Amino acid sequence: MRILLTGATGFLGNNIARSLVEQGHSVVVTLRHSSNRRSLDNIPHEPVNLDFESPEDLSIAFENVDAVIHSAALIQIGWSKLALSRKVNVEATSRIAEAARRRNIRMVHISTIDALGMTTESQLGTETHLNPPKPGCSYVISKREAETAVILEVANGLDAVIVNPGFMVGPYDWRPSSGEMMLTLKKKFVPLAPAGGCCVADVRDVADGVISAMKHGNTGERYILGGVNMSYLELFQQMASVMQCRSPKVKLPNWLASTVGKSGDLIGKFQGREPAINSAATQMGQLFHYCDSEKAKRELGYQIGSVQDALQDAWEWFQANGYA
Repeated sequence: MRILLTGATGFLGNNIARSLVEQGHSVVVTLRHSSNRRSLDNIPHEPVNLDFESPEDLSIAFENVDAVIHSAALIQIGWSKLALSRKVNVEATSRIAEAARRRNIRMVHISTIDALGMTTESQLGTETHLNPPKPGCSYVISKREAETAVILEVANGLDAVIVNPGFMVGPYDWRPSSGEMMLTLKKKFVPLAPAGGCCVADVRDVADGVISAMKHGNTGERYILGGVNMSYLELFQQMASVMQCRSPKVKLPNWLASTVGKSGDLIGKFQGREPAINSAATQMGQLFHYCDSEKAKRELGYQIGSVQDALQDAWEWFQANGYA
């Protein structure tokens, strides 16, 4: 199959591109003129420049493709950049979905478990658990709205599947996302871990799950592509064990998390830009983003590998590529 892939320079998108090639597919990669293409070295692909606002670019990108996997997104865990997040995550998704519908092409939209509802340590999230929503930061709002845009096109005849990945770790994290946690732990001592938890998956398992959703997913359905549910403290300790460095021993109490987050907001007002540590980020860090991937296992053959192995491979990759 000839697959159109957006976001191939990102963490998940890059692993999807590699898995597609390994499985014998041809890959058409959308790029901007400013894209750093280093992550695509050694991946056979056909590049196509795409401005999502250009009907002509969309028409060229969709020529002779059998399916589209939409992985491109802006991740902004904060209160700022909502307009930009909507432009990148909602408007572009809507245009991709409309173009796929008009050409009768299957679409896989890559969302996030953050678009699903809030969960607790004992209550696992499922594909139908949408409310109450997680804190209304720019990422959560825009990714929920992006799902709505896809669902509206499905109602008009689009053949689309939505996948909701968990917290991904593994190699080929060129612009460190989850890997930023590892690198930070290695560079300096982090005394406290967020009090919440996440659903940790090997990014390569998620990439294979996305491709399986393209082949076997039921139109209009969501599939959680998660992994092992663990606290951030447990995750940090596993990361530190792999890198042989110190790890936090204590969870961040809610009162201190609130103080730190509000302080970040205040600093952002003085600096004119929102820092990574802000009240949205600290609120998200105190939540348990635990999910159940049984539907994907049952319908897609999704498999969950070892978190320890994924972290080990991530660390070795960072070392080999000059990040450590």
